[in-house]
Amino acid sequence: MSVTTATHATSDDQYVRFVNVKKSYDQQNLVVKNFNLDIKKGEFVTLLGPSGSGKTTCLMMLAGFEDVTSGEILIAGNPVNDIAPYHRNIGMVFQTYALFPHMTISENLAYPLKVRKIAASEVDRRVKEALALVELADFGKRYPGQLSGGQKQRVALARSLIFEPSIVLMDEPLGALDKNLREQMQFEIKRLHEDLGFTAIYVTHDQTEALTMSDRIAVFDDGVVKQCAAPDVLYEQPSCAFVADFIGENNHIPGTVTRVDAGKAEVRLADGTLTTTQNPNCPDAGEDCVVTIRPENLFIAREGQVLDNCVDASFITRLYVGDSIRYFFRLSDGSEIMVKTLNDQDAPHIATGSTVQLTWAGNGGLALARAS
Repeated sequence: MSVTTATHATSDDQYVRFVNVKKSYDQQNLVVKNFNLDIKKGEFVTLLGPSGSGKTTCLMMLAGFEDVTSGEILIAGNPVNDIAPYHRNIGMVFQTYALFPHMTISENLAYPLKVRKIAASEVDRRVKEALALVELADFGKRYPGQLSGGQKQRVALARSLIFEPSIVLMDEPLGALDKNLREQMQFEIKRLHEDLGFTAIYVTHDQTEALTMSDRIAVFDDGVVKQCAAPDVLYEQPSCAFVADFIGENNHIPGTVTRVDAGKAEVRLADGTLTTTQNPNCPDAGEDCVVTIRPENLFIAREGQVLDNCVDASFITRLYVGDSIRYFFRLSDGSEIMVKTLNDQDAPHIATGSTVQLTWAGNGGLALARAS
C-alpha cells in the first residue's frame, strides 16, 4: 500500500500514533479493526487482551515486522509504514530473550552497537554502563547458558536500551518467568523506564502486570480496543461488561433497568430485588443489563444491619488463599457470586447451604450493557 511521506504536525502528546490502522492476513478477515491510539512521549502504555485479540499484531506493525493493511503509523509526526525496522530507532524485548548463545553477555550487548558502526571505545563504555544499569556488572564474560531466566531477561532488556532508542517495545517479556522473578522484573522495568524516560509499549495478557506497570492500558477484544484509560479508571469505571470482566475479578448479576437518573440506574434483578447502582453506559429503562460488583465491594450482611442493596444467596463453599478468603454463593437464578474478605478474626464461618443476604453500597456496583 502506498502512503504519504509528508510530515504531520505532532506534539509530545502524539509521539506515537496509530491512525485508522487495520490488519488482515487474507484480505478478508481483519485481525485489527480500525485501531486508533495516541501515545505520549515517555509514556508506558500496555496493550492488554486475550490471545488472538490483536495486541501483538499492533506491536509488530509498529516495529515494522508486519505490514499495515490500511491506515497509518507515525513516530514523532513521521509516517513509518514504508520504513525498514532497523531505521525506526525502536528497541525490542521478546519473551524468548533472543540472545546469541555463542556470544558472551558483553558481546551480545555490543552487537547492536557494532551493527550501527559505533566506535570501539564507545561500545566498551556503553556495555559497561548497560551491565551496571541492570545490576550485572560482573557477568560480562559469561554466556547466556550460564545465566538464570531472570538474568537473561535483564540482558535482553539492556540490549534493547543500549543504542538509546526512543521507543522500547516489549512482547510478553516476563511470560517465561516464575511468579517471584516476574514481580521482581516488573519493578526493574518500571525503574528503568522512570530513570531513562523512554516511551514503552508493552504487550501482555496478565491483568495484574498491566495494572501494576502502566500509565495507560488499552484493552483489546477481537481486534478492537474496548477501552483505553489509566489502570484505576479501567478497574473502577469500566466502559463495558467485557472490560469489567477482563480487568480483575468481578461478579455479574443479570437484571433489567427500571429507571435511569443523574448517573444512577435502578435495576430489578431476576428475583425481583430492586437495586441502585452507578450508570456508566447501561441501556434505557426496560432493557436488559448486568450489574457488576467487585468481590471486595460485596459484603455478607450481619443480623440487624440496615442495607442499601441486598440479595439472598445460598452459600456453596469458601476458598482460603492466605491473606484473604473467597466465599462462593448461588443466587436464585442459578448464577454464582463471590465475596472476598480479609483473613482476620471477623471472617465469618457459614454452614454449607445456608441462606444469607449479600449487600453492597450504591457506588459499589455498575449497571452495564450486556456484552454482545
